[in-house]
Amino acid sequence: MSKLNGKVAVITGGSSGIGLAAAKRMVDEGAYVFITGRRQAELDKAKAAIGRNVTTVQGDVANLDDLDRLFAQVRAEKGVVDIVVASAGFVEHHTIETATPEHFDKTFGINARGVFFTVQKALPLMTRGGSIVLVSSGLHLKGFPAHGTYSATKAALRSFARTWAMELKDRGIRVNTLSPGAIDTPIIDGQFKTKEEADNARTAFSQITPIGRIGRPEEMASAILFLASDDSSYSTGIDLVADGGLTQV
Repeated sequence: MSKLNGKVAVITGGSSGIGLAAAKRMVDEGAYVFITGRRQAELDKAKAAIGRNVTTVQGDVANLDDLDRLFAQVRAEKGVVDIVVASAGFVEHHTIETATPEHFDKTFGINARGVFFTVQKALPLMTRGGSIVLVSSGLHLKGFPAHGTYSATKAALRSFARTWAMELKDRGIRVNTLSPGAIDTPIIDGQFKTKEEADNARTAFSQITPIGRIGRPEEMASAILFLASDDSSYSTGIDLVADGGLTQV
């Protein structure tokens, strides 16, 4: 029996990387998914890749009007949400000396504010309990140079999960975070100017990861499925670290 039969999931950042892998896996397990992302062309590709039981809604999680449109669409089509996966994210390298207010505001706007209001606006539709998965990062446990704002936003998600796990427990809603390590997704390419630089970063990440390689989006999808399904029915407020040992040993 599939693990998510009859469930309705909303996945932000669902047009690529971890979000797309999670959407594919959830549909395979019987869910209907709504995915959102900023680029319509990428959403169209994702819809074709998923193939069935999916609705795409273009939008930016940092824009509250776009979030309202997303959940209005969910309400119109399904009327309920069982699973929220907050996977949309943004990273840009800046040290404390080079960071600008614009960089700070964009990073926190997408990674922290966007997650906060995604969950807030989903709650009225979570009428039969459910699961919320916040995609954090193993970097909230480390001090990587030039990642100060990014890591801080991911630490904020860890804090949100603890608080919301308590605030929402009486509604039967579990809230957990997933903290990936280096995962082979387009977000790596977006951090560098050339493919050669991005590939060198992949090699460097592999060398500092105890398991000896970077992770695959499908591995993160399996972790998200665990947190979203009844397999983790006794887990709330936890941080599931899936980073090849990078922050753990």
